[in-house]
Amino acid sequence: MKKITIAIDGYSSTGKSTVAKMLAQELGYVYVDTGAMYRAVTLYAMRKLFIKAGHFDKEALIRHLFMVSVKFQMNAETGIADVYLNGENVEREIRTLEVSNFVSQIAAIPEVRKLLVQKQHEMGKEKGIVMDGRDIGTVVFPDAELKVFMTASADERARRRFEELKAKGDAVSYEAVLENVQKRDKLDTSRADSPLVQAEDAILLDNTHTNIEDQFHILLQLAKDRIFGRC
Repeated sequence: MKKITIAIDGYSSTGKSTVAKMLAQELGYVYVDTGAMYRAVTLYAMRKLFIKAGHFDKEALIRHLFMVSVKFQMNAETGIADVYLNGENVEREIRTLEVSNFVSQIAAIPEVRKLLVQKQHEMGKEKGIVMDGRDIGTVVFPDAELKVFMTASADERARRRFEELKAKGDAVSYEAVLENVQKRDKLDTSRADSPLVQAEDAILLDNTHTNIEDQFHILLQLAKDRIFGRC
C-alpha cells in the first residue's frame, strides 16, 4: 500500500495532536508532535534561566543549542512516543501552562526552527508519517499528499485546555488559559520566521462544534482517498 505524508497544522489547543495520534495508529504510520519538540527546547531554556517572566536571553539559548537533544521514545504502557530532552523523559513537564506561556517566543527564533525542522525532515524521509505543528504543510513538508489546517474559536480551545490541565491536577484558572491561547495565537501568526498560516492546498477543518471521533473519521477518509488515489 502506498505511503503518504500527512501534515496537520493549526492553532494551539485545536486537538491536532490527539487526532493525529489516532490517525497514525489506525494507518500504522509514525506520529511526530513537533509542538512537543519546541516545548522541550522551551523547558531547557527555562531550566537554564534563559527565559523567565520579563527576561529572555536569546543569544545565550542560541549558543547552547548544540547541547540540546530532543528525541522521541516509545512508551510501552501507552503505546505512544514520549519526548526526551537530553535523555530525560519530560512528557509531563512540557505540557504545563508555564511552558505554554513561553513556547511561542522560543519557536520564533530562526536558529531553533532551523535545528528542529532539520530533525523533522529526517524523520519524514520515508513517508508513512503524520506530523502536526504550525508550519508542517508550508515549510517542513510543502509537498505532503494531505495537508489539513485545524482551527476553532479561542473560547472553545481555552475551555478544552483548561479541562485538560484541571484533570491533571494543575491549579490554573480558565481566564489564565484563555489569555495564554490568545497570546500564542498572536505570536504564532505574526512571527517573522515561518508564521502560522494555512497552506493554499490545505483543507480547513473548523472543529469548534466537532468532537474528536468525527474529526478522526473525516481525516481518515481524506487519507484513504489519497492513499488509494481517489482524489
